[in-house]
Amino acid sequence: MKRIGILGGMSYESTIKYYDLILQKYFEKYNDYNYPEVVIFSLNFQKIIDYELGNEKEKYIGYLMSGIKSLENAGVSFIVMSANSPHAVYEDLEKLSNVPILSIVKVTIQKAKSKNMKTLLLLGIKFTMQSIFYQIHSKKLGIEVITPSEEEQDEIDKIIFDELVIGFYKQESKKRLLQIINKYDVDGVILGCTELSLILNQNDTKIRLLDTVELHVEATLNHYLSIQ
Repeated sequence: MKRIGILGGMSYESTIKYYDLILQKYFEKYNDYNYPEVVIFSLNFQKIIDYELGNEKEKYIGYLMSGIKSLENAGVSFIVMSANSPHAVYEDLEKLSNVPILSIVKVTIQKAKSKNMKTLLLLGIKFTMQSIFYQIHSKKLGIEVITPSEEEQDEIDKIIFDELVIGFYKQESKKRLLQIINKYDVDGVILGCTELSLILNQNDTKIRLLDTVELHVEATLNHYLSIQ
């Protein structure tokens, strides 16, 4: 029995996108209905936000692990967290989990490496932009990850929490995000919040966008198909 576990709810918009894309990509590949079995455990988004902003690492890990344990009990073969920010404690979760957790960070930086990118701009919620988990992994592969100014981080964070996580997409917000992106001399941009791909796509800019949802889902399906 092979089964994908999605740790979601961070936010529900991106969780839906993960589920939809996994099955969509499977059908595109095989043109049949033998879809992967998928189990979703949706966490309380407000708790996640409170633990992140309150810097309550132990409670943060404990709450994420409660969802991971529920997925393990449901018989999943491996887990993907449908958000970037919980990867701030990825190594802690990996040690505590009894099944593999597929990292969105490793998948994204590996893609940048394969495209010979040297400098990347990281966009996301403020917690992600002010953490260093992307920088730690990218440095190992000789890639520099930079972040927008403090003022720009506040703007991006507001767009995500006030609009994207509840399904609002404003044209002026998209325009502002593109202004920020085009201001920086980089090889690519990490859409380091799984909601950003709901408002930005590659047709919007000449700068290469690393869509973390798309990359993570592709890796998820490939890993599922590799399990014997």
